[in-house]
Amino acid sequence: MNNDLSSLTQSLRDFAKARDWEQFHSPKNLASALSVEAAELLEHFQWLTDEQSRNLPMQKKTEVAAEAADVLLYLLQFCDKLGIDLMEAARLKLIVNGEKYPVARALGSSKKYTDL
Repeated sequence: MNNDLSSLTQSLRDFAKARDWEQFHSPKNLASALSVEAAELLEHFQWLTDEQSRNLPMQKKTEVAAEAADVLLYLLQFCDKLGIDLMEAARLKLIVNGEKYPVARALGSSKKYTDL
């Protein structure tokens, strides 16, 4: 992991340790919490048009940023518990997606790779 993510992950470890919360941070519990936080992020966009979602008022953007941070923090904790290098996993996934969605077939299309 790059230094910023490693530092943030260590801060999360320290935060949980100081509160004796490691006992609750199983991969299952962290995956559940991650899902809940992702839903809370999505809730901010419920019923908005595409245009409205692209032009959030500053107060709403601040709220969305806090939810996005929650998602990131739980994802980092989840990966930490399972020994997943998130940056490496993301790089590998980008390669796989490039193979699934070659530019020549995917350009301008929202179709799933199986339908291209």
